[in-house]
Amino acid sequence: MPGSSLADLVLLRHGIAEPRQAGQDHLERPLTAAGRQRTQLVMAALVQRGLRLDRLLSSPYRRALQTAELAMEAGLASELAVDERLQPGGAFETLLTPWDGHLGLVGHEPDLGDLACALLRCAPGALVLKKAGVIQLRRSAGQWQLQALLRPALLIDDLSCY
Repeated sequence: MPGSSLADLVLLRHGIAEPRQAGQDHLERPLTAAGRQRTQLVMAALVQRGLRLDRLLSSPYRRALQTAELAMEAGLASELAVDERLQPGGAFETLLTPWDGHLGLVGHEPDLGDLACALLRCAPGALVLKKAGVIQLRRSAGQWQLQALLRPALLIDDLSCY
């Protein structure tokens, strides 16, 4: 595809999940009830503000997949696929072959923030996603630009219960 094509990339971090057990991560950790509720509110706010994606790719980890399913239920995207490369430490950068349209990746930190930094040519760790947070990037004329870095509190009026 030509370098002048327009594409949007939306990076979505999974919502609040059950705590790690014995300090170890586990692929089956689900979202908590509060994490589900906050994620639903964030996804509804994104849709209400007009964000629509052509497709979502999700990490196979349960908390990310649950987040992606909530995004689908809210109407954020019309297609969802699971991609092993989005698991923590995966080869997610290989997902970014040129495309036109609106793609969402649902995954984990620090991977998503570091991906955004690599695309924007800023220092690794300069962008950090909160749980259920969003980074929106736009590629135009071969260059990536930051459109939004949103923590849930910016999208939801009342997060006092979290």
